[in-house]
Amino acid sequence: MISDSTIQAIHKFTEERNWGQFHTPANLAKSICIEAAELLEYYQWVPEAPAADAEHAQEELADVLTYCIMMADALGVDMDNIIMNKLAKTKRKYPSEAVRNNFNEYETRHLNARSDSKEAIKE
Repeated sequence: MISDSTIQAIHKFTEERNWGQFHTPANLAKSICIEAAELLEYYQWVPEAPAADAEHAQEELADVLTYCIMMADALGVDMDNIIMNKLAKTKRKYPSEAVRNNFNEYETRHLNARSDSKEAIKE
């Protein structure tokens, strides 16, 4: 769980540098993707990253989480609320009794949802 004091520390850090002016949703979305790619790069070409350099993965994860907090602020959304809403939606889409230990059922539901989304866009 990310504490309020951590969130406030991020706000203070940003305010002290006047970086908020650059924290548009578009810029923050790009930064999230860039940092997530750096996290993924840590695991590139190896089944498991070496434990000796786990600090690097933690630093990249911290960057991703920090930008996500900043994005939530920029959009004016409550992180707990959007996460709980998304979990409820995902529970309906993938009920545990249907998808638990059944990748084929998960994949079918996932592909059907994508098809439904494309059809809704066409209409």
